[in-house]
Amino acid sequence: MQILLDTHAFIWFIEGNNRLSSTARDSILKPENQLYLSIASLWEIAIKLNLDRLSFAEPFEQLIPHQMKLNSIHSLPISLLHLNQLIDLPFHHRDPFDRLLIAQAISEKLPIITRDKSFPDYEVELIW
Repeated sequence: MQILLDTHAFIWFIEGNNRLSSTARDSILKPENQLYLSIASLWEIAIKLNLDRLSFAEPFEQLIPHQMKLNSIHSLPISLLHLNQLIDLPFHHRDPFDRLLIAQAISEKLPIITRDKSFPDYEVELIW
């Protein structure tokens, strides 16, 4: 199964944070699942680091590529298909990063690992 990771799910997974549900963790660890992390999530992480709203023990430029390679997580670029989907997306959720992840999940027909309470308002399969 191909799965998109929400930003917080990725961060909690690489940090070993127990806020990540066992279902989400099992889905990430299942070897046959193909995992994706949106470029939007990487952008969001970079912004939060810049604003000191997030910190890691290792530098971003080392930690992120290492964790993505270690856990076989592929980056998902932002495409025109995703932006076209975003244009028609209802405003149940105002966060621009989350809206883009939802548009990507819908466009690519990917379930998304998230605990975000606004995601169920959209036609996207959730794993939590």
